[in-house]
Order: sequence, then structure tokens, then C-alpha cells
Amino acid sequence: MDQLSEPCPSGPRSAGAIHVATLAPGADLPGFRTAARRLIAAGIAPDAVVWQTERLSLFGAEAAPADAPPLALPRAVTDLIPMVVPHRDPERYGLLYALLWRVTRGERALMEVASDPLVHRLHRMRKAIGRDLHKMHAFLRFRRVPGADERYVAWFEPDNHILEAAAPFFVDRFRNLRWSILTPEASAHWDGTLRFGPPGRREDVPEGDGFEAGWRDYYESTFNPARLNLDAMRAEMPRKYWRNMPETAAIPALVRAAGARAQAMIERAPTMPEKRDPVRAVERMAQDEPDSLEALNAIIARSEPLVPGATQAVLGEGPIGARIAFVGEQPGDQEDRQGRPFVGPAGQLLSRALEEAGIERSEAYLTNAVKHFKFTLRGKRRIHEKPTAGEVSHYRWWLDRELDFVAPKLVVALGATAVLALTGKQIPITRARGPAEFGRPYGGFITVHPSYLLRLPDEAAKEAAYRTFVDDLRRAQDLAA
Repeated sequence: MDQLSEPCPSGPRSAGAIHVATLAPGADLPGFRTAARRLIAAGIAPDAVVWQTERLSLFGAEAAPADAPPLALPRAVTDLIPMVVPHRDPERYGLLYALLWRVTRGERALMEVASDPLVHRLHRMRKAIGRDLHKMHAFLRFRRVPGADERYVAWFEPDNHILEAAAPFFVDRFRNLRWSILTPEASAHWDGTLRFGPPGRREDVPEGDGFEAGWRDYYESTFNPARLNLDAMRAEMPRKYWRNMPETAAIPALVRAAGARAQAMIERAPTMPEKRDPVRAVERMAQDEPDSLEALNAIIARSEPLVPGATQAVLGEGPIGARIAFVGEQPGDQEDRQGRPFVGPAGQLLSRALEEAGIERSEAYLTNAVKHFKFTLRGKRRIHEKPTAGEVSHYRWWLDRELDFVAPKLVVALGATAVLALTGKQIPITRARGPAEFGRPYGGFITVHPSYLLRLPDEAAKEAAYRTFVDDLRRAQDLAA
């Protein structure tokens, strides 16, 4: 629905006058939006409006004003309207207008009152449309048109006016094909452009094609007689759709043979799985394990992000044998773009603090617990999102092997995520800040992540926290020495 504004301040109009809103047959969402805005702006109460899809009316009606401002509706209402307009119930427009009338007259939280009869009925209509869309997505079958160059056609009989709402699903799935969907009240056609036309006929759809025989063979081969449940099958796949689905022709024979096939499965002697030689398995794992930091980085670089979206894996940076290794949380936006750790705002702050603490950045090793950038998109901005414990655990083996190859004297955990990756435990930084034991050959030290300093709102607090952070780095330098 369009954006909304305040309702008309005047009281309800029409003492006895009937106002007719004429919409196109089917699901006329644009027409309903326009008519509802005009009627609301004119202050016309729901009981004074007749909604029709015919050009002629029994009532001699007044027309609503020609222009009207958009309405300012709650999100729950704007989400509901497109899912009710396709319903076949002739009262749908009147019910939706009654909802808009009440919402724009002060009942802004009406959709939260599930016990309200109007809200309850509209919710049931929305669920019906959702079920109808699911059936169309699941049970529509295209058949190739004989003699045509890669053109496909399907027949479907929806319970409601859902063709326009369902068509984009098939555009996304079969974008490279030319197809038509025929229904008793309208048709949809795709040849690179989506068009809607008049009703189709079932006779215009081929009875079958070469693909269907292979599909039936596949369906029969995957049919499990031991899990046969006719009631569940009929509930999920009503018989009205069977005649348009090639696999359903095989169902009667499969059902008849299910008992004998299931008994044969029970009587068949089980076969023992082939045993693996554990010694050879361990040897194979040892051969596959990387034998250098370069080989490990090659594996990391080839790996897909656990959470899709990252541009590339961000590898550690610094010399093998560095006295100090710094472990952060995960790459940020700039790190993901440049493929280097700690080059964004937090990394620049870390470089400044290292210099003040007397640590040469080029002589330290810098890496992250998680190797790929995880973010939430807000407009064009990629906003950092904290990794979950499961995601940290996924990358932990890489981090352990990485530090084994670098072999630092001291590892500094920058922030709680780094501590989790190095210890496997959720430990508050305020409690554990300072020297630590990570249970590894190298020493440990825990401090805050530099991004924490950037988030502090007060400049005085930010400067004090920065000085404490530099002091932590000096202590770490002394421990590594």
C-alpha cells in the first residue's frame, strides 16, 4: 500500500447516500488502493459503500472525490492487504475497507487484536491465499508444446484470484524459458516480459511430453512403501490437482504394491557396511593436512564463507616466528574489500596504539578468529554483524593451525570473540583482562578490541579507554620480551 497520511478531519459523510466503488474483476489491488484513499479522504463510512466488479449498479451512486492523499498505515495492515485482495470472497474489499476505516479513525493497533471478528476473518482469508499460492507453486506442471521452439504451457485451477501474485515465482525459476500458464479466468505469458491475458482452456495444454516419462520413472524409484500414508498424501496433495501432474498416474499401482514391497524390505537380509581401516584413514588425513602456512592459506582462500556475502577470505598478515600475534574478531568492510586484516577504522586505531606502545606492526602477526566478513545490508552500507559461537567454532581449527605455523611467544586476544576462539569459553573481558592461559605453547594476553574504543560516545571516556589500551599493549610487549 502507498504511504499514508492523517485521515480526513471531517465526520462521516452520507446520510443515506450510497457510494459505489467499481473495480476490475479478479484481484484489483491498484484499483482498491485508489478507491480506498478517495473514500477515506471523503469521510465515507464503510456501510455507505458498495464494492462491485461490474460497470452497472443497482444504486444511483455518488462518486468519491477524484484526488486523495496516500494513507499512513501500520506495516501489519499494508502487508495484509495484498494477501486478501486475491481472495474469491465477494466481501473482501468491504472487509478491507472496514479495517482501513477503523485504523485511520484511531485503532492503530487493531491488527494485534486477534479476537476481533474482522481481524480474525481477514487472517483466515490471508492463510487461504497462502495455501493456494503454495499449491500452485508445488503442483503446477509445464509441458512442452509440440513443434514449438522450446515453449512450455501449463494448466492450473486455483481456488482464488492468485495468478498475478504467483507468476513472479515462475519467472524467477524459469527465466530462460518461454512459457504460459492458463487458468479458467486469466493467463500469464513469459518470453522475457511478463504479460497477462484472457482465460485459457485445458484443451490447449498437451497431454504429455517426453520429459514426463523420465519424471514418472524417477518418482517410482524414490517412492518408499514403508512410509505410505494416504491421509497425509491427500491432505498435502488434493486429488483435484492429480490430473495435471504426471507422477500421479503411477500412484494407484504404487499403493497397491506397497504392502508387498514393504514386507520384502523387512525380510531382506541387512548388509553390513564396509569397514574403513582406521590406520589408513589417519594416514590419509595426515597427507591432506597442510604442511605450511602458505598451504593453509590456500585452503582458507578456496573455502566458501560460512555466511554468504563476503567478497573474499581475509588471511593473516605478518612474519612467521613473530614474537606477538594479535587475534581480532572478524574482517570488517574495508578488510573484506582489500583482503588485508586491520585496515579499516579499528585497524588504523590499532596501528596508532601499537606505535605508541613501541611495537612495530610489521614485526607482529595480525589475524582474525573468523576469516570472512559477516554483515547486514542497510541501503548501500554493509554493517558489521557479530559472529555466532557456532561460526567461531567453525573457523577455530584454521586459527589453531595458523598459530602453530607462526609459533609466536605471546598471543593477544582482542575482544570477547577472540577469547572464545582461543579458549572455547565465553569470558567477560572486564574480568579476564590481562595475562591469560590459553592452554597452548604460547603465552596469552586479553584486552579489548579497538572497535570498542570507537563506539564510546564520550570523548573523555574514549581517551581514557585508549590510554588503558596502550598500557595493555605495553604489558604484552614486556611479556613477549
